[in-house]
Amino acid sequence: MDGIILIDKKKNVTSRDVVNCVCQKLHTKKVGHTGTLDPLATGLLVICVNEGCKLVEILTRHDKEYVAKVHLGYQTDTLDITGHIVEENQDYQLDKEKLENVLASFIGEYMQTVPIYSSIKVNGKKLYEYARAGLSVELPKHLVRINKIKLLDLKPDSFTFFVSVSSGTYIRSLIDDIGKKMNILMTMEELRRTKVGHFNVIDASSLDNLQVIPLIDCLDVPKIEVDDKLVKKVSNGVKIDNLYNCDKVMFTYQKKVVAIYEKCENNLMKSYRVFKH
Repeated sequence: MDGIILIDKKKNVTSRDVVNCVCQKLHTKKVGHTGTLDPLATGLLVICVNEGCKLVEILTRHDKEYVAKVHLGYQTDTLDITGHIVEENQDYQLDKEKLENVLASFIGEYMQTVPIYSSIKVNGKKLYEYARAGLSVELPKHLVRINKIKLLDLKPDSFTFFVSVSSGTYIRSLIDDIGKKMNILMTMEELRRTKVGHFNVIDASSLDNLQVIPLIDCLDVPKIEVDDKLVKKVSNGVKIDNLYNCDKVMFTYQKKVVAIYEKCENNLMKSYRVFKH
């Protein structure tokens, strides 16, 4: 059983919990996910199984979509409501037009500071380990991209927005940055991931009824059925002529995935992943 599983993760469940559950149900240790969701968050978790684990890297790089709810007037050390309040100020004025303009100002690329309660490593130690030990550390920054952002709901003490972002974007940090531009303390109250690449949470299955998407349907790339001669080359990772005018292509043989190739120099394609068939 090779491919991916779309899971609608519930609140207060870790991504590791979901992976462990899938391992037990499918009786395999070859299971991984393509982007952590914090226990507070719900929504789409893309799980790779067996040969599907060879797709983790490419699926992790896909853009993602979220719906987030923000609480106003205080900030926590984790930047969400699971943390300890470090600052509070209820004296704020929230103007809808200004908020929409500030949200729109984030569209495009910007350097985002990684939150200290995250698993990013600095000098071999995860950031949250520094935080829990009370140690100071310079937080790294990385380039992220905001594709779309839209205000969905506005209340006196909260608002909800939709956002489409590049891989690696921390919504907690985005909310913190929005708050700084608004001069209002903000904390993430809820987060739901609705989409990863072309996969939608509405197509997700439950842990009680796992539905494996076969390898051939896992990537939105051209599928090419190869003959007996070409299957030997691509099965062994031999470079071939790029006759397909695309960045990546999936080769199949007798309707089974053999390899994924990507373009390289001199109008050639090289092996990206080879699969058992």
